[in-house]
Amino acid sequence: MEEKSKDPLHGKRLDAILEELVEYYEGFEKLGEQINIKCFTDNPSINSSLKFLRKTPWARTKVESLYLFVLRQKKRDETRNKK
Repeated sequence: MEEKSKDPLHGKRLDAILEELVEYYEGFEKLGEQINIKCFTDNPSINSSLKFLRKTPWARTKVESLYLFVLRQKKRDETRNKK
């Protein structure tokens, strides 16, 4: 029997993470306020951002950290709404 990974990033593609962040922040403008990197603030697109993030480990780490934060926020919001 296989154990399920507890890492929320396990099996998650970078493009899916980026699309979810763009949706959560309602566009690149607010995402760029959270992570001030040029691929989010200067003529942004999913494709150009993916190219940059795949080549730049420090930027990818920031995006993954923000994604984990957003997952925690969503979970907190769900918990509050159930009460």
